[in-house]
Amino acid sequence: MPETRLRRTRQRAAVFGALERGGDFVSAQQLHAQLAAAGVTVGLTTVYRTLRELERTGRVDVVRDLSGERLYRTRPDAGHRHYLICRLCGLSRAVDTDVVERWADGLAGVTGFTEIEHTLELSGLCARCPPRHR
Repeated sequence: MPETRLRRTRQRAAVFGALERGGDFVSAQQLHAQLAAAGVTVGLTTVYRTLRELERTGRVDVVRDLSGERLYRTRPDAGHRHYLICRLCGLSRAVDTDVVERWADGLAGVTGFTEIEHTLELSGLCARCPPRHR
């Protein structure tokens, strides 16, 4: 079980606070730009390091965009979630994936593996974005 407490610093607090206020998925570069625009001095390396620690401790959810870049948002108190993300505008919606969670949990008994982790990427076009071709 990963350690869930991070050493609290001004920079980490600023990064996590910006994530909480943003509410939607954001890249490290976008988060760094938001902090700079708000007058908060935090290095990009510190933003990346903090996001990795937040991921390791289960405090953020992570998805990848079309280019493979990692996007972050704070994890709700309910725990691990999966999201459907619009490929054009980035809008995200949490989706019910209980069947996936039960399947992943059941693999331990079948395979003998422990501490199984998984990634599920779901993307599409939201109702606000125009379809590419009809």
